[in-house]
Amino acid sequence: MTLFRHPSDRIPVLLFACVFALDLTVYFTSRSAWFPVLWLLLWVIPKGWICAWNHHHQHVPMFRHALPNRLLEVMLAFQTGVTSHAWFLHHVLGHHRNYLDQEKDEARWKRADGTTMGEMEFSIITTLVAYPRAFAVGRQHPRYLPVFLGMGALQVFLLGLLFWHDWYNALWVFLLPMCVSLFVTVWATYFHHVGLDTNEHTHASYNILHRGYNLMTGNLGYHTAHHVRHGLHWSQLPELHAQLAKDIPATHYRQPGIPFVWRNPEAKVEVAPVAGEVAG
Repeated sequence: MTLFRHPSDRIPVLLFACVFALDLTVYFTSRSAWFPVLWLLLWVIPKGWICAWNHHHQHVPMFRHALPNRLLEVMLAFQTGVTSHAWFLHHVLGHHRNYLDQEKDEARWKRADGTTMGEMEFSIITTLVAYPRAFAVGRQHPRYLPVFLGMGALQVFLLGLLFWHDWYNALWVFLLPMCVSLFVTVWATYFHHVGLDTNEHTHASYNILHRGYNLMTGNLGYHTAHHVRHGLHWSQLPELHAQLAKDIPATHYRQPGIPFVWRNPEAKVEVAPVAGEVAG
């Protein structure tokens, strides 16, 4: 029996491991003051994509057994700034249950007075309160809190060892990228739902159909489908989206951000054909 729940997760996990191996190589071998800084800048966007896969893993764990999942989460945390079960608590048990209610949503885009936050305001606030909100959800679901706290403590311990060995490389290769990736994750979340004040799941998310974007993010652009069935594996989201497309307003599609928008910034937003229709 394979260790993986879904064979399609094998290549992504291999790529994450390769990126982590490169990070460790730079950390242990670089004696330059500028190269670790350049390394951070080079990997800002790719690690942002890895954040999407960490998100998928928290919805549908990639391995069948706990130990390989925990080991994967340690590696992903060093790449994304989101530790084991932090995303599960904040996002799966929090945001997905509450995103239609802006008074409860753990990633709420409304201020207390009901007005809409700006993207930087949302990104900064939500980043700063991400872990406190995850802990608050964990207190409501005590079954998962020990894993969240224990794995978080392990992550801090491992990061501390890296700083003890070489604080400069640890700062630029691990800690700052973790902080930046967490911020980028939150920033991207803003554009998934902002301004969509509704009680209908098919009207509550923006979708991105760009092939390159969905290849790099594991079909995260099929966001309505993801919220309708958040326990569905990422590889099955396009099929569900095709079934839901007739109920998704044409205004609920967006272009991807950097770097995909650079290729053709004037392109029109794609709208998926309704299931059963033949494209002309």
